Parts: sequence; C-alpha cells; structure tokens
Amino acid sequence: MDNVTPGATPDGPEERNYNYLALILGVPLILIIILGNVLVCLSVLTERSLKTATNYFIISLAVADLLLAVLVLPLYVYSEFLGGIWTLSTYICDALMTMDVMLCTASILNLCAISVDRYIAVVVPLKYNRNQFSVRQLALITATWVLSLGVASPVIFGLNQVPGRDPSVCKLEDDRFVVYSSVCSFFVPCPVMLFLYYWMFRGLRRWSSSRSRSQATRGARCSLSLRLGSVLRREKAGNRGRDKVVYLMPPGLSPTSPSTISVASPTATPVLEELRQQQVEDEAVAVADSDPMTTQMDSVSDADPVERAPKEGRRENGLAQGVKRQRRNSKSSRVSGRERKAMKVLPVVVGVFLACWTPFFVVHVTKVLCESCDIGPTLISVVTWLGYVNSAVNPIIYTAFNAEFRNVFHKLLCCRT
Repeated sequence: MDNVTPGATPDGPEERNYNYLALILGVPLILIIILGNVLVCLSVLTERSLKTATNYFIISLAVADLLLAVLVLPLYVYSEFLGGIWTLSTYICDALMTMDVMLCTASILNLCAISVDRYIAVVVPLKYNRNQFSVRQLALITATWVLSLGVASPVIFGLNQVPGRDPSVCKLEDDRFVVYSSVCSFFVPCPVMLFLYYWMFRGLRRWSSSRSRSQATRGARCSLSLRLGSVLRREKAGNRGRDKVVYLMPPGLSPTSPSTISVASPTATPVLEELRQQQVEDEAVAVADSDPMTTQMDSVSDADPVERAPKEGRRENGLAQGVKRQRRNSKSSRVSGRERKAMKVLPVVVGVFLACWTPFFVVHVTKVLCESCDIGPTLISVVTWLGYVNSAVNPIIYTAFNAEFRNVFHKLLCCRT
C-alpha cells in the first residue's frame, strides 16, 4: 500500500486537504464487511445443514475478511482521510503492512485450499468424508494461515526499517519484497486454483454424462424386469395345480395305497431368479435416488442409515442389499450431483476475487519492475480500494447464489428461531 501525497508533510503549517470521500466510502465498507462475515460465521456455526467441509473453509475465509475490516481498514481509511499522510508511528505502519499482506495472502490461500478440498471430493470421492471435519481439512486451513504469516513476517521483523525512510508515508519499502509477496500471495496460487477447478468441472461433466447413460440403462432394465416378472407370476399361477408328485412305495414297506408327498416344484429357472433379484435391486435404487437424505448437498454421509422400505422380510433385506450395492457402484454419480450444488457458489467467489485483486497486484508489480511507467498514487489508491471491496462482496454472493445461506441470513437478521 502506497499512500503518497507530494508536497505535504504531517507536521507542516499548511492546512491539510481532508479526503471526506474516504470516510463516506470507508466507514460503510467496514460495517458491511463486519456484518456480512459475522453472519456467514454464525450461519455455519448455528445451522446444522451448513456444517459441511466446504463451509468450514468459508468460515476461515470470512475470518480473514473480518480481521481485515477490524485491523487494517480503519487505519487505511484514516490515512486516506488525511490525504495519504501517515501521522502514526512507523512501528504501527509496519504492523499494518504485515497484517495487510498476511490477510490478503490468507484470503487467496483459503480459496486455493477450498479448490484442493473440492478436487479431492470430486476426483477421490471414496476417501472424502462430507459430514466430519477431518484432519486433512484442519491441516489445509492451518497451512493457509501459517504460510500467510510466513509470507508477511519479514515486514514485522524489520524489513521496512531502512535508512532514510520517510515517516509520513506508510508503504512497503523493499521493492524485492513487493515482488516476492505478490508471487507467493497471488501469481502462484491463482494458476493452481484455476487448474484444479478446470479438472473438477471436467470430472463433473464426465460423471454427469455417465450418470445419464446409467439411468437410461437402469430404466430399460427395470421395464424388462417388470415384463418378465408378470410372465413369472403367470407361470407360477399355472403351476399351482401341478405341485404334487406321486411316489409308489414298495409293497413290503408301505400300506397298499400309494403315498403322496407334496413337494414344491422349482417354478423359476436361474435366469428368472436373477431377473427377479434385479427387479428388487432396481426398486432399491429408486428408493435411494428418491431419498432426500442422499440427494441433498453434503448433508449426509455415505455411512448414514437408509430409510427402511416396506416392512416385508425378504423384500426389506433385498432393498437393503440393493441400496448398499447401489451406494458402492454409483457413489461417484451421486457425488456428482452433490458437488455440483456445493460448487455452484465457489466459481463466482473465485471470479470476483480475481476481478478485485488482479489489478492491485499487477499495478504494484508493474510499478516495481517498470521504472519508466507512470503509476501515480491515485491509481494505487483505486486498485487498493477495489481489493478491499472484495471482503464485502463474498457474503453477498453467498446470499444471492445459495438458498440455505439466504434463509439463515434472513432468520438471523429477523431474530427468528
């Protein structure tokens, strides 16, 4: 952040040019960021349906935005109000620069961690637990904050304390650190994140097409099973009168009249038995697909019990076995539907983040690498404000694109239980 006003000094006798627009824009921005991200955190922590793995990463992202609004923005707005003049201690400036770099890095690394988590959920669904906050997810969130602190720590350890430093300007004094932090905070994580999302959406599109083909095949099998089932029932009805077999016993071992023994004849061939079992499995698949607990986004684990079908002994067992088999064989198809819902908001969040922060990093790196480029304080101030606006936009995106967040936001704002 470079706040430079040529010809002005913090202790000069001339009257300062106060930037009231900074207060008009800055104070509401701080309040919106705090309110929106507090609502995001409360929504996930209080609403059971929102306690998913992805949303815990969103809490981490919201915490970064909250800290930005509490620790960075007030001092930045104050400096902008004074026309870009820094009147506080240089140590406070270094702390501000450290928090600014760390929280910006934490935001993009949290988005990168979300993309890694979503990639695992889509590409390796059998190893992904949607209901429990796993050690892997905790490690990802911890790593984002540790790396963010590592990127920003040189400032707080004295990197900004250079000879001849102007105490009236609060900025990063080392140009090499500007390039280093920009690469670590933005230019490396962004391509990784975009690459992971590209492969995720390819996987989802492939699974969507395979799911459509499997549903068409299952429908054809179910219709064939129903037709053959009716043939089976007619065959059983026709054989009811022929189920008795007469055995003539030797005269010395039995009475003079022949003995009749009732024996159940095999009314179904192995092929028909297999078709009947297939019909039971298809009915079980239909139960599993229509069960809301297996189709809602990330709200149930694959180990959760399935609702029981009609209370008939063999039919119930057949349904249970069919559901288990279906869960094993077509888990990726159901994951496709869940992850498509879970990821509906995330590309918008990533896109807005890139739109807000790309100008900031491009301008700052260009200023360092291109000495002949004319980049004034006004452009730097504009791109910095644009980056900070991103922290207020994320909760709006959740509200606009996610009905669950929208309902919980409304409930919290209206103080309803």
